[in-house]
Amino acid sequence: MKNAAVVAAIFTSLFTGTTTAATIYDNNDTNIELGGRAEPRFNLSKENKGDNNDDNEFKDKSRARLALKGESVINEQFAVFGKYEVEISDNNNSTVDTRYLYAGLDTAVGAISYGKQDSAQVMLTDYTDILSTFGGDAVDLVDGNKDKRENNFLYIGEFNNIAVATNYIAENNNNLKDSDSYGIAAQYQFPFGLNVGAGYVNGNDGANIDARQFNLAMSYQLNNIYAAATYANGKHGDADLSGYELAAAYTFDQFTARGVYNFQQSEQNNTTTDEVDYFALEGLYKFNKSLRTYIGYKFQQLDKKDDELQAGIRYDF
Repeated sequence: MKNAAVVAAIFTSLFTGTTTAATIYDNNDTNIELGGRAEPRFNLSKENKGDNNDDNEFKDKSRARLALKGESVINEQFAVFGKYEVEISDNNNSTVDTRYLYAGLDTAVGAISYGKQDSAQVMLTDYTDILSTFGGDAVDLVDGNKDKRENNFLYIGEFNNIAVATNYIAENNNNLKDSDSYGIAAQYQFPFGLNVGAGYVNGNDGANIDARQFNLAMSYQLNNIYAAATYANGKHGDADLSGYELAAAYTFDQFTARGVYNFQQSEQNNTTTDEVDYFALEGLYKFNKSLRTYIGYKFQQLDKKDDELQAGIRYDF
């Protein structure tokens, strides 16, 4: 039963991506944790011109998150769990968005949950979505492949070195008619730092719009070196889509250097279009488990897109 909860933490963010969440209640087999972050950050780019009807290239992207996660043991075979997480943006159009809201049952053969949560494919796409600033833009070809999907039924399980996830989304976040989808993903973890995985999504992104894709992913960790790749191929309506992401990181002491390359292409009516094409480099320094700062730069390869610089400081609690 505990193994299923561990797998869930990998790709449904049971905590907040940190180890600083505090236990605020622990009694009679019930545990409740509170965590979150404060993250002042900004973006510099010509892409920001036109926002708020001005020519300012500076854009504040500060945010804060608050997450409440609980688990209660029923007996030796069953436990229940749930999570609620919100994000608050700090800009001229400040908003409060629900990132996650789900609850479920954990058993010896896996965990079943329902609510707003990640699709099964996030277990694979997270291999290359490693930056604090940019990345993770190329392999979400259809809506059912993305994270934080509403009306999402999810099952996850771990069997020795194999993790399996499957989900069904009744309606997507856009509340479109005929926008249901289903997906399945699996990964195998080798004992020498190599992970490989594959996944499939099929459904609709609106009435009469067929949406499907196939994913392949691989990652490798050797001491302080990390490398990963994801590849996706699919179809959205009449368009054939493909994309891939490459990621690498090296950590020495408290500093981590990271880089990604994202590329996505569509083909429709015998016309091929590059939708995503950029490199991004990032440096991150961790003062301790709670405080970090980072700066990243996106090198755009598309003619109509401009480079971006983004930096921030993040405090986890």
